[in-house]
Amino acid sequence: MFRNHLKTAWRNLINKKFYSAINIIGLTIGLAVGILILLWVQDELSFDRFNSKVSQIYKVNASIGSGVSKQVWGGVQAPVAVYALKEVPGIVNAVRVITSYDYSVFKYNDKILKEDYGKLSYVDDSFFKVFDYKLLKGNINIPFPNDQSVIITESTAKRYFGDANPIGKTITGDSKDPFVVSGVLADFPANSSISGNMLFSINKKKKQYNGKGYWKAMDEDWGNYYTSTFLQVRNDASTRAIGDKLTKIHFEHQKGIKPTDGIFQLQPLKDIHLYNPDGSSAGVQIVKVFSIVAILILLIACINYINLSTARAMLRSKEVSVRKIIGAERKHLFMQFIIETLLCFAVALLLAFGLIYAVMPFYNGIAGKQMQFNLFDVKVWQVIALTVITTLIASSIYPALLLSSFKPINALKGKISGMGNATFRKVLVVCQFAFSIGLIVGTIIINRQLNYIQQKQLGYDRSYVFSLQLHGMQDHYEAIKADLLNHPEITGVTTGDGNIVSSGSTTSDTDWDGKDPNMSFLIHPYGVDKDFINMFKIKFTSGNNFTGSKSDTAHWILNETAVRLAGIKNPVGKRFKFHDTNGIIIGVVKDFHFASLKQAIEPAIFNFRPTTWQMFIKTTGKDSPMAIKTVEKLWKQYNATYPFEYKFLDDDYNELYHSEQNTASLFDVFAGIAIFISCLGLLGLATYTAQVKIKEIGIRKVLGASVANITAMLSKDFLVLVFIAILIASPIAWYAMNKWLQNYVYRTELSWWTLAIAGLAAVLIAFITISFQAIKAAIANPVKSLKNE
Repeated sequence: MFRNHLKTAWRNLINKKFYSAINIIGLTIGLAVGILILLWVQDELSFDRFNSKVSQIYKVNASIGSGVSKQVWGGVQAPVAVYALKEVPGIVNAVRVITSYDYSVFKYNDKILKEDYGKLSYVDDSFFKVFDYKLLKGNINIPFPNDQSVIITESTAKRYFGDANPIGKTITGDSKDPFVVSGVLADFPANSSISGNMLFSINKKKKQYNGKGYWKAMDEDWGNYYTSTFLQVRNDASTRAIGDKLTKIHFEHQKGIKPTDGIFQLQPLKDIHLYNPDGSSAGVQIVKVFSIVAILILLIACINYINLSTARAMLRSKEVSVRKIIGAERKHLFMQFIIETLLCFAVALLLAFGLIYAVMPFYNGIAGKQMQFNLFDVKVWQVIALTVITTLIASSIYPALLLSSFKPINALKGKISGMGNATFRKVLVVCQFAFSIGLIVGTIIINRQLNYIQQKQLGYDRSYVFSLQLHGMQDHYEAIKADLLNHPEITGVTTGDGNIVSSGSTTSDTDWDGKDPNMSFLIHPYGVDKDFINMFKIKFTSGNNFTGSKSDTAHWILNETAVRLAGIKNPVGKRFKFHDTNGIIIGVVKDFHFASLKQAIEPAIFNFRPTTWQMFIKTTGKDSPMAIKTVEKLWKQYNATYPFEYKFLDDDYNELYHSEQNTASLFDVFAGIAIFISCLGLLGLATYTAQVKIKEIGIRKVLGASVANITAMLSKDFLVLVFIAILIASPIAWYAMNKWLQNYVYRTELSWWTLAIAGLAAVLIAFITISFQAIKAAIANPVKSLKNE
């Protein structure tokens, strides 16, 4: 029986090539895109879940300040881990991860290699006991035999040592500190929140405290929030109680701290990729959006299949009736049509696999991922099974029930022309185009927001400015600066200890006359020379710039937000204490954006520093190559052991919105695919309509109807459905995108013409699709359609 059903299904697939092609192409693209999106969603949701103790591991975050100045930091003080183990019940283990910026270049024999900043970390010995990162070579119990030990990843070992055994070999950091390789770590998984190339013993970091500073030792330093601290807790422990206990310990050891500063809270390891420390969305919203997009595209593909199957039901009614008369039961017919759907899906799925393999490199490039489509991976089959089963059920049940329900007598008499499903098909077409229009609106608004970000006046000029680290040039900064300014291709040189595009550091160590003793005031510090503000064209609202004199070490320049939140009236000349230095405010600058436009502008302070670790050079578009070569010559003179590296601030700025750019690119593709699949279905329905009305069209032509009249007649009903879809999709898309824009403090406006463009685009695309078949039918010879009458 099954073999007979399969043969019949194959014949139907071959005999109706046009409709079969439309169904298979639509399903192939729908399944491929659905699987690709759900693979991305699965990857996002899988972060850190490879750790066997993931349910027990929590990251300690710190809440600082209150009201508008409240922030939740992902870094906490180094002693938190120590006291958690000693004094807090329910803690099984603790590990600290501290990003190291102490080295940039490592040497092995004659080989010198650059390590990217942020890829080096100091960690506790418990690192491999808390996390499931695989140590290929080395001792998990004693990962760092001494303070000069280093553990490197497998790929890093390959770069330095090739196929040789790296254990016991020595690499030298920045030509000064030798480290002996004590272990080789399997490369960090792509879905790990912790990554890097090298791990150093945290004891090396402890030695940076010489006992002479304000904080005598690292494990006594309650003032600096710079460690990512992870706690392994017992399953029965209360994370709230642990946070409260840690907060109490903090207040006991840092006297005079405000009750709103340094409140600790625990965040599950499995949440840190998708949620910010304060619990707000860091990516979970995009995961939800893409999940919905996957469902919509799969539904559009299903609707195509259902519409064409039910529309063609009348053409197959006599076939079904004859089968029933000669003894076929409804269940047999139902199974016949289910097998037809299964066969169509099987062909589409095989083609979808090929399409996925072909586009995966391109998809990874857009998504910024390293996903693999491996058919031997159980997780991949979970996604495939979820996609195929739900789509198959949605597509097959209704057409099979409908086609197997005909009454033979009525069918043979031709009395089933309406069949009660025309309204249902219209509803599905409306849904299909409503989904597509929603995606078009989303695409337009996301791209408008990205354009707004690029064109937004930030309050400073970053154009054609590149930055580099000074290293050995720092001691000769003034001479180098004078030399560079003698070159016409260089229009400005300055130094600063922070990136004006994105300042990550903050401090609350400030005071001024009239400050509320209970007030938490967080401010972003910038140590700069006298030319920094002028080179970046930051505007003053009052006061003056630094002059470069010694007195500037006790002079401060604040932004408008700092003055407003501090409540200082007529600030120029007023006392202001920054860290341990009492000084005066000499100027106030207009607010400028030194973070993502998702954030409101926060307080900032400029303090004078004649030189820092970083230099900024301004040039022009046409002179950029020459300016870079000029700087490179000086670099080689002072930094011969370091590879020459620089970065334009425009690139730093674009990195702030890398996720949004990826999202926009994917949305462009998805919206285009949704419209394409919808139009495939519309083409099939238009073809079917023209086929059913072929005699009516012939009669109208004989009676004098023009090609335009017939095209309008065939197009009208479909275009009405598209207009209904616009009316339904517009308010929903408006609401959804308005909610998305709320993530940005500074955002583009939603305009009515955005919806108008999306609707007009949908109407034009639909009209072109329908007209193709309508015109073909309209210009056909009426003699051929009427000769049998």
